[in-house]
Amino acid sequence: MSVLLHGNEDTGWRALQTVLRQHRTRPLPRPLLAFVGNIAAAKANLRTLPEQHDFNRAWPGTPHPDTPAARLMRYVVEIARREPLFASIDIHNNTGNNPHYACVNSLEEVHLQLARLFGRTVVFFQEPRGVQLAAFATLCPAVTVECGRPGAISGVTHAAELINSALALPHFPSHPIPDSDIDLMRTFAIVKVPPDASFSYDGTDADFRLRGDLDALNFSELDRGTLFGTLGRNGLRRLGVFLAESAEAPQGEYFEYAGGEIRLAQRAIPAMLTLDPNAVRLDCLGYLMHRIGRDGRRSTD
Repeated sequence: MSVLLHGNEDTGWRALQTVLRQHRTRPLPRPLLAFVGNIAAAKANLRTLPEQHDFNRAWPGTPHPDTPAARLMRYVVEIARREPLFASIDIHNNTGNNPHYACVNSLEEVHLQLARLFGRTVVFFQEPRGVQLAAFATLCPAVTVECGRPGAISGVTHAAELINSALALPHFPSHPIPDSDIDLMRTFAIVKVPPDASFSYDGTDADFRLRGDLDALNFSELDRGTLFGTLGRNGLRRLGVFLAESAEAPQGEYFEYAGGEIRLAQRAIPAMLTLDPNAVRLDCLGYLMHRIGRDGRRSTD
């Protein structure tokens, strides 16, 4: 398992401590390898230090393989590869208003079984590249879990329950999860604010004047026309929408700009929309998803 890949996301570290305390007087049901990630950033309560490569964009498959972080992650994978791995769990927090949910990089049943130990909401993604989940999905069942905002005890408890379940599970079930027991979604697009553009959430004039409650839209099934904000200044800037390379082509544009408003151009389910300017600059504004079937294809809206 991996924790603190982002230094300001402490739920995984606290959940690991919880599990180890619970087993202080008795052995763990099976061996546990734990990678404690960006300790330097954690000391500063930052996602990553300014001079660092993001620790969850540096794993094998990263487009930037020559950084110190990328070399470290290759070393971690090689250590883990020598072991008879049962499962991989990567624990994260996020900055916006999101439910707890699991992420998978493969739709093979065993990965879904692991994700379902955490909950019924499961997001399948294959972009961005260089994440821990993708590196370990080639070695064993793998999941990333998003446990809400840092500091919430509910996230720590939920993550600890997942770790304990995976430690105690003798084997993964051979029968598939019923479709009624899983809400399966797929990331189709990543939404970014252009690096040279300004943005605000309080109505202050900027290239993008975003809704002050934007993160309240997360994991809602939004209809076309849902307002994301308005355009300021010259009104000519556009949000960057980057499609997941492996996803099917979208049915038209995701945003429309008319009368100075930014509105959704087709139905979608957003995730990880954030009000944190640092998260927007370091990563993205959020993701757009659709429900999918077990084949990974978008379900009919």
